[in-house]
Amino acid sequence: MDFSVWMGTIQERSENTLDRLLPAAHIAPQRLHQAMRYAALRGGKRVRPILCHAVGEICAADPGRLDVAAAAVELIHIYSLVHDDLPSMDNDVLRRGKPTCHVEFDEATALLVGDALQSLAFQLLAEQETGENAARQLAMISLLAHSSGSRGMAGGQAIDLAAVGQTLSLEELELMHIRKTGALIRAAVLLGAYCGKPLTAPEMARLDHFGKVLGLLFQVADDILDSESTTATLGKTAGKDAAQNKPTYVSLLGVVRAREKAAELRAATHESIAPFGEAALRLHQLTDFICDRSF
Repeated sequence: MDFSVWMGTIQERSENTLDRLLPAAHIAPQRLHQAMRYAALRGGKRVRPILCHAVGEICAADPGRLDVAAAAVELIHIYSLVHDDLPSMDNDVLRRGKPTCHVEFDEATALLVGDALQSLAFQLLAEQETGENAARQLAMISLLAHSSGSRGMAGGQAIDLAAVGQTLSLEELELMHIRKTGALIRAAVLLGAYCGKPLTAPEMARLDHFGKVLGLLFQVADDILDSESTTATLGKTAGKDAAQNKPTYVSLLGVVRAREKAAELRAATHESIAPFGEAALRLHQLTDFICDRSF
C-alpha cells in the first residue's frame, strides 16, 4: 500500500478511536466534554499514533491494542497543546486551523480540558487491553507517565519558558527538545513495541535510540517550518517562536545549517532501524515524511 494511503488509513483509525473513547458531548458536564472533543477531534497529523502503528508492524502487534496505545499518547499530546496555547504559556489563538480551546470556550475550561485529557490517557492504558499481561501494561503506564512529567514533556516546557530571550548552546537546545518534543515521540515508539510480541533487549534499545533521534529531527523540521511557512499553511500562528524571542534551531544555526542538521538526523534515524529490514518500511517512510513535510 502506498505510504500516503496507509497513513490516511491510520489517521482515520485514530480519529474513530478518539471519537469512540472520548466522553460523549451530551454527558454531564457537557461543556467540558464538548471542549475535550473540540480539542481532540478533526485536526492534526496524528504523527504519534502513526508512529505507534508503524512500530507495531515490526512486532506483529494487534491493531486494536495499537489503537488504544496510540490514543493514549495522542491525548497527552493534545492536552499539552491546549495548555501550551494558554495565555500563561504561549498565548496563541490558532491551533490546527481553528481557534484555540481557550478562545473557543474559556481559559478555565481549557485548563480543565488538559487535565481531563491527561487523566483519560492513563485510564485507557489501565482499563483497556494493550499488553499481553499486567506487567507489560504497568510498564506502558510508567513509560507514558515518565515521558509526560518533569523529566519529560513538562520539564522540557519548563526549560523552554525559562529560555525565552536567552541564547542556548546546541547541547542545551537538544536537551530541551529531547524532553519537550522527543519524550512523547519516544513514548509512541516504545508503546507500539509493547503492544506486540516481545522484542530482544538490543531490538528495544535500537527502537529507543530511533525514537530519540526522530524526536530531534521532528523539532528541527518544525523550527524550519515555523520560520518559512505561513499561518494558513501551518494551521497555527507562523513565526511565533521568533516573535517571542524563543531559542530555536533556526535562530541558533540559521536556516541553511538547520537543514544540514535535519539531513544528518534523517540519515542517523534511517541507520538506527536498518537492521529491522522490510519490517521497518513504514518507519523509514514516516521519517522522510517528517523531514520533508511542508505543513
